Parts: sequence; C-alpha cells; structure tokens
Amino acid sequence: MTEASGGGAGPTRSALLRGTLAAFAAATLGAPLNAQTGKATPMQQRKVASTGVMLPVVGCGTWQTFDVGHDAAALAERAAVLEVLFAAGGSVIDSSPMYGSSEQVVGDVLAGMQARERAFIATKVWTRGRAAGVAQMERSLALLRTDHVELMQVHNLVDWQTQLDTLLAWKRERRIGHLGVTHYTASAYGELEAVMRRHALDFVQLNYAINDRAAEAKLLPLAAARGIAVLVNQPFGGGGLLRSLAGRPLPAWAAEIDCASWAQVLLKFVLAHPSVTCVIPGTGRAEHMRDNVQAGVGALPDAALRERMAAAL
Repeated sequence: MTEASGGGAGPTRSALLRGTLAAFAAATLGAPLNAQTGKATPMQQRKVASTGVMLPVVGCGTWQTFDVGHDAAALAERAAVLEVLFAAGGSVIDSSPMYGSSEQVVGDVLAGMQARERAFIATKVWTRGRAAGVAQMERSLALLRTDHVELMQVHNLVDWQTQLDTLLAWKRERRIGHLGVTHYTASAYGELEAVMRRHALDFVQLNYAINDRAAEAKLLPLAAARGIAVLVNQPFGGGGLLRSLAGRPLPAWAAEIDCASWAQVLLKFVLAHPSVTCVIPGTGRAEHMRDNVQAGVGALPDAALRERMAAAL
C-alpha cells in the first residue's frame, strides 16, 4: 500500500453524469427492509459521546475498493455504492492518503452527485513531522473537494504525539469535527490502549470480527469507559472468513436476528457489542453495499447468541 501520488485532471462531465445515473438507479434498492414487516426501515444510529452526533451504524471503507483513478465505469459504480449507502440512511465514508486514489475518487464522486452534505467523511494523516502532517491533510481536503472533514484520524499511530497536537488545533478551528487514532492489528493494542488512556479522543478505529475478538479484552471496554466512539475495520475478519462461508447454508438462528446473508451475520455480531459505534466494511460494488446496509436494521444477537455464533464459526 502506497501513499497517493498526484492529482491529475478530474473525471469528465459525462463520466460523472453516468455515475450519478447509475447511483440513482441503485438507490431504488438501497433502503434496508424490516424482515418482519417487509417495509423500508431507517438504519439504526448510535451517539458519539463527545459531541452528541448521531452516527448510522453501517458505513463504507475505501481501502483498495475505491482506488480506481479516473476510470469512468468504475466511478459510476462507486457512485452507485454511495447512493445505496445514503438511501439506506448511512453516511460514514472512511479513507486515507494511504489508499491510492481513494480520497480523490470519493471527492469526485460526491461532487458529481452533489452529495457532500450527505456524507460523514473520515480520513487520516499518515506521515511524520508537523509540517508534513499539515501538508498531507491540506492535500486530503483538496482531493476530497471540501474545506473540512467530520473526522481526522492518525493512521496506524504514525507519529501520533505530533499529529494529535495538530488535530486539536484543527478541531478548535473547526476544520475537523472529530479526531481519533487507528490501527488494524492486535500487535499494536498496547500502544493504542496507552493513547486512549492519555488523550481525549473522539474516535478510535480498530479491527474486530467474530474470528478476531482480541479488542473485547481491554480496548472496547476502555472505549466505553472513556466515551470514545468506535469505528470497526475488517469486520469480515480480513475477508477470508466471508469467502470461506460462501455457499454454506445459513443456520436457523440467522432468522432470529433478521439476517439473510453471511455478511449480515458477521456485521451484526460486531454491531451487537455495545461499545461499537459503526462498522466500515469496504466495497466497490453496489450489490455488496446493499447487503451490508441490511445489517443496520432489525434484531441484534444477545450475549448468549453471540457466543453460539462464535462457536459455530
């Protein structure tokens, strides 16, 4: 994974138009349905403790999936993905300068859809030194075509002491709405815990899945105790678990929590933890986004069922 390398010309007017048309076509199938009534149901929301902002529980990650440059057909499909997310009541889009062209794609697609106000944009700073951090964040805002983002995070704790100082200043200036830190592996949990205890964070982003439960031991309880909202990356266990379940019939208990797919089962397991605020599975396909957002409505497993689910998988 490498840092974004350059801007270049944006997509053509015709490409953005095609993307917008594809998006609105997808929107008709975007709103999640209540399994009991068959009617469209608003996505559940959870409160960010530090600000009171209500956040929809299913968002969209962009690592690899939005790194498509200026390809018109790919941009149209990403517009469809985001329109499905918005139609379902979702808003969170997570990106990073580490994700190739993903920030630029998000910015171009939102501009083409005239949908910036529908998005809760989360991105990251991923470099060392104050000046380099400021320059990188300025570039992110330019690529995202906005003068502010709802959440800026220190990516993988890189030079977090320096970058958090800048984020605090940017938050005071209202260039960012929230600040946080991220990581994606349990090997970093000791440092992540120390930062969570030492600083007043709005968010922490971490890995958590039915087959990756290390965060339950300390980090998720600590987030609740400290009033830190939690974004979950890799809710499918890095993707390997979901692929391994393809073609396997759903167990009977899936109906108890209004699940019609393995993706919904895995996402609802994560969302059932009371410390989790939002899951951000990555996808570049509208049909996958449509499946994912369904996890944002209906019943969630209780503690006993969660243990049965983990044992079964």
